[in-house]
Amino acid sequence: MPGKLAAFHEFRSRMNEKLLSKGNLQLKRFFNLDSQVYTDGALPGRTKELMGLVASAVLRCDDCITYHMIQCAEAGVSDEEFFETFNVILIVGGSITIPHIRRAVETLEELRAGQSERSEAVPTVTKRKGKQPKQGKGR
Repeated sequence: MPGKLAAFHEFRSRMNEKLLSKGNLQLKRFFNLDSQVYTDGALPGRTKELMGLVASAVLRCDDCITYHMIQCAEAGVSDEEFFETFNVILIVGGSITIPHIRRAVETLEELRAGQSERSEAVPTVTKRKGKQPKQGKGR
């Protein structure tokens, strides 16, 4: 994962570990709730992540924006969907969100560059005729 995103992941992981190591029950419950709320339900997880992105941008939380940008990209959100979401952010949050949208676009560029590098590194598999092996559900 390229520069800024790698640093974000490293810092977030290290600090979350420190926070959770203190054994604070309410903090652990909040982290669990935060993880569970974005799973598929009546709304798909990717829709919830886009909603989280909008809320984070309107609240002007750059770490939150970066987190939701990563989650949205991993959920398969397209550039067109991101830019429509940026429109919602701008309408709901007003012009004060523009610097945060700029940083979100920078994050998107880094995410896409990382995806491009990974896809170039993966060799192309030629499909064989006949019966294909079953794929597991693992992620």
